[in-house]
Amino acid sequence: MIVIQNAGPSSPARIRRPVLKRTVWGVLLALMVLIYGSHAPLLTLTKVDGHVPFSASSCVVMIELLKLLISLVTLVSTGGTSALLAAPSLARVAPYAAPAVLYALNNNLVVVMQAYMDPSSYQVLSNLKIASTALLYSLCLGKRLRPSQWLAVGLLVSAGVCHSYSSLDAGDPARAEDGPGLHVTAWGLFLVLVYCCVSGLAAVYTERVLKGQKLPLSLQNLYLYGFGVAVNGVSSSLSFVAGEKGFLEGYSGVVWAVIAGQAANGLLMSVVLKHGSGITRLFVISCSMLVNALLSWAVLGLQLTPFFLLPVSMIGLAAFMYYR
Repeated sequence: MIVIQNAGPSSPARIRRPVLKRTVWGVLLALMVLIYGSHAPLLTLTKVDGHVPFSASSCVVMIELLKLLISLVTLVSTGGTSALLAAPSLARVAPYAAPAVLYALNNNLVVVMQAYMDPSSYQVLSNLKIASTALLYSLCLGKRLRPSQWLAVGLLVSAGVCHSYSSLDAGDPARAEDGPGLHVTAWGLFLVLVYCCVSGLAAVYTERVLKGQKLPLSLQNLYLYGFGVAVNGVSSSLSFVAGEKGFLEGYSGVVWAVIAGQAANGLLMSVVLKHGSGITRLFVISCSMLVNALLSWAVLGLQLTPFFLLPVSMIGLAAFMYYR
């Protein structure tokens, strides 16, 4: 009798399953890159006379609120009503408060740093958060990276710096004469380091919490974004008291598109942190810089230079070295 190995109705299914999984991940990551990359061009389209007409703090609250509502609908639609009605223990819920506080701190640091450096310097130096996230990922989660993977992370940082440098105002002599030159104070450098560490810590801590608790992701998102709405709601209220714009003042269709995109991106990122890794998040952010440049060229008419090909090549080489 001739026996044919690995034959049977289950074999095609076993072959299709990994292919389907890779396809789903590919679509998810491509969507995240597109949303990340379109964020800055969309914000530019919202400007009126060169200024953003809405309150940034209220926009963050609306993003967190939309993520909370989508998580609630997802939990109910997947049969998680019992988990929703059961009173959670403080030990289960409390860890989700830390990411909300860290992300709120980071949002405020971005604003404070602008007083101690020019926007172009911030754009370049903020790429250091790629290195800080990778370092904290290795230290806090115990994930040992190979030397080639560390080199790949270094290439991502370099690609970010190259991309940022290519768009500096200093590259345009006419604009350089009209405005102040590049400047960074010692206090500004300190704040950049704090910002990069907080950014990395927020991502790594969130990943640890999501993977550490065996709960449905929609329920975890409910806890996470519940705290997000509360923390950012307090911040928005303080801004309103300080005399800033009204809560929904200046909102347009493009602003709502920004809110919807960032909410979707936050939910997709939680999937990556739950089932993937924070390093994948870094590649998404790096690739989004390229999408940002292409959309700025296509929609806003900004010029691309041959220098643009350098960060593209560096990110491609980094991905090859890290995942080979």
